[in-house]
Amino acid sequence: MAVYSKILLAVDLSEESDQLIEKTRTIAQNNHAELTVLHVIEPLSFAYGGDVPMDLTTVQDQLDEHARTKLSAFSEKLNYPVESQQVITGHTESEIHRMAEDKECDLIIVGSHGRHGLALLLGSTANSVLHGAPCDVLAVRVYEPKT
Repeated sequence: MAVYSKILLAVDLSEESDQLIEKTRTIAQNNHAELTVLHVIEPLSFAYGGDVPMDLTTVQDQLDEHARTKLSAFSEKLNYPVESQQVITGHTESEIHRMAEDKECDLIIVGSHGRHGLALLLGSTANSVLHGAPCDVLAVRVYEPKT
């Protein structure tokens, strides 16, 4: 019997996201799990406190399309069947929780380091993702590429 039958992998699509591939694939394979890969885009209006003097719809659409392309390439690197690829605009931890509930996931996998990149997913939102999650959460330690 599989411990995890439905897994949600939440990624920010930075270079560090690739560090989640091997562990996610191994856990999914060992559990014969359905895998959903999610990328959340914070709306541009969030960055400006919601008070934007121009229409950002075109820019937001371009960001969404770019994210879909990157997510598709990332999903191929997993070398594991991905049941669903989702690019959603909204508040990161809320959308992760909502997707985990909608897909009836029993595990959320996210990357964790404290400075940037995946910190958008787990840095300041770690507490919210962990404590508000409807299932187990695995925070995988990732490291910045050496320059």
